[in-house]
Amino acid sequence: DTGRPSSNLKDVVQSGKIKPCRAVVLGCGTGTNAIYLARQGFEVTGIDIAPSALRLCQRKAREAGVKVRWLLADVLAPPDGEPFDFIFDRGCYHGVRRRSAAEYVAALGKLSHPGTHVLILAGNANEDRHYGPPRVKEEEIRTDFGESFHFVWLRQTHFDTREEGGQGALAWSILLRRKAP
Repeated sequence: DTGRPSSNLKDVVQSGKIKPCRAVVLGCGTGTNAIYLARQGFEVTGIDIAPSALRLCQRKAREAGVKVRWLLADVLAPPDGEPFDFIFDRGCYHGVRRRSAAEYVAALGKLSHPGTHVLILAGNANEDRHYGPPRVKEEEIRTDFGESFHFVWLRQTHFDTREEGGQGALAWSILLRRKAP
């Protein structure tokens, strides 16, 4: 956690590509990205598997004066409920896909409706390194999502670092739109 909202998320929101709507942040961690979205007028739910992270999220949201719904859940087994218009994932996909990419895509299906946008940041296999997040190849991404989602874009970027303006590990910025059945 850099303590700042994801620059990739901010770019998508500030560009107007994603307007305020019902949003969910998968693996919300300390809540920084969920709180950012709430400040931008989104109706936000944050999902994480760690109770300690959600306690911190609750405190941070209260201090920020925003309302966010926090859920203790596994992103591969999200609770039933109304689908979201926007899904943000800054690190779950590249970790859980090793267990089951199909389960991850099914979870996105449960959380979305046709037209839902999904922004995913994932480790990029085009960089030869021995540190950082798990890496995913472009063809794996296209295979994992191609049946259920349109690719708005799939482009290389970098993860943010703790230092403002620093350049972290190579990443994929994946913006998807769920297909109609």
